Amino acid sequence: MSAFNAIGENREVEREEFTPGIEPQATWCPGCGDFAVLKSLKGAMSDLGKSPDEILLATGIGCSGKLSSYFESYGFHTIHGRSLPIARAAKLANPDLEVVAAGGDGDGYGIGGNHFMHTARENHDMTYIVFNNEIFGLTKGQTSPTSPKGHKSKTQPHGSAKDPIRPLSLALTSGASYVARTAAVNPNQAQEILTEAIEHDGFAHVDFLTQCPTWNKDAKQYVPYVDVQQNDDYDFDISDRKEAAEMMYETESALYEGKVLTGRFYHDENRHSYGSEKRSVGEMPEEPLAERYHDADYEWERSYDLLDAHK
Repeated sequence: MSAFNAIGENREVEREEFTPGIEPQATWCPGCGDFAVLKSLKGAMSDLGKSPDEILLATGIGCSGKLSSYFESYGFHTIHGRSLPIARAAKLANPDLEVVAAGGDGDGYGIGGNHFMHTARENHDMTYIVFNNEIFGLTKGQTSPTSPKGHKSKTQPHGSAKDPIRPLSLALTSGASYVARTAAVNPNQAQEILTEAIEHDGFAHVDFLTQCPTWNKDAKQYVPYVDVQQNDDYDFDISDRKEAAEMMYETESALYEGKVLTGRFYHDENRHSYGSEKRSVGEMPEEPLAERYHDADYEWERSYDLLDAHK
């Protein structure tokens, strides 16, 4: 067990432990898909036996950013698009901490798109949940990076002239080692996928389709959905990058044609995480850096003590 929290504690954890003692009233709209993310995340952490003291949840700005207020754990509500740098730093400082980052499609694929790409490239050991409702919800319905071409909004009154981003394909080409898509209307699959993503040693990206009944009525309820692992029409190897890429492209195209494909799309179990790579070459200590704050006898190192002077 860690010196400063309950990391390493082995016990059964009930879902209710992730509900704050003084529960804030959720301000998500009735019928919002964000409720499903919260429920699935609580269930996944309970299934894994993680206690609130073992978890950091970093969130961005937007409706999705409220997740850390409704989930009992360590929380960090960051600025727009910046949940991933905070999450990365926390994981590097304390590798035993279970780190989850969350944000909306505008937050993650637009404003924070650069962080998404490089966090995936470096394969940091964390889970990134993107609430994808194809709209900017909290700011009242502007076009987002995943809004379909032709979608009319306050910022595109005549219809968006831009093709939407392909988040699954972007995650794969950037270097994510686990990529999946689930939907609020499929709670059982959602909990299973989040459980797998959190268990995965590396960067796990989950594109979570969350309907917005207030500002994006075009997306309806994301039904009917098809689980690609449960349907004989879709046979591909999730460990094969080429097959995964082809399936992702088909999935992303089908979404805007009214067909929702969900499931696991890529899983690389052999690639080492960024933290593991850094420790293997001696650039990071084996013990958590965070522990040093609780060691009064530790003599702090400085970068100029570790590097040879330039000749």
